[in-house]
Amino acid sequence: MTETKPLSGQTALVTGASRGIGAATALALAEAGAHVILVARKVKALEEVEDRIHAVGGSSTIAPIDLTEQDAVARLAAAIAGRWEALDIMVISAAFLPQLSPLAQVEAKQFNQAIMTNVVATHALLAAFDPLLRSAKAGRVIGLTSSVGASPRPFWGAYGSTKAAFDNLLETYGAEVEKLSPLRVAIIDPGATRTEMRARAYPGENPESVKPPEAVAARITALLQEDFPTGHRERVD
Repeated sequence: MTETKPLSGQTALVTGASRGIGAATALALAEAGAHVILVARKVKALEEVEDRIHAVGGSSTIAPIDLTEQDAVARLAAAIAGRWEALDIMVISAAFLPQLSPLAQVEAKQFNQAIMTNVVATHALLAAFDPLLRSAKAGRVIGLTSSVGASPRPFWGAYGSTKAAFDNLLETYGAEVEKLSPLRVAIIDPGATRTEMRARAYPGENPESVKPPEAVAARITALLQEDFPTGHRERVD
């Protein structure tokens, strides 16, 4: 008898899926049986993740887009709606970390990029995929945040403020749909994790001193199999 995987028959979309926590989560969801739509800007990197998914017997579709481009998310949603009737899982992992500096010295270009990636694109994803998420039997949205969104820290103002807005968008959306559908929304703070973003923020840190992305991916995959309430929030230590 073939063992049924816990997420078999489900369709998942993961942003920031070309590396780090996004890539690890995409692989973990595919291993659990979901068909994973991989979203990021770089085609080659997405193809490498897809190869890893196929190597473990999973299935995926790559969607190389820039989430900050006008109408890009709307076009993606339309393409997915033409192939699938519902979206069971959306993991919002894509994020941009601007240069860490005193708030008065933050470069406008970098701050704008953080706002577009971390805030504007998040709203676009929630708005464009709302019908597909509500059409799922038990739709789930997981957003990856940072502790600096809730606890301001010197030199992290540009990134932290966008993550505070990110959290607010997700929590508001979750509250709005909670009584209208089985859709549930949760926020995960991955904590210190061995990623390229972490290495840029802490260049002197030994990467081996923090957990790998796979640890966060495993927790996300487990959470998606739980009956968590909307508004659920946790840190992965």
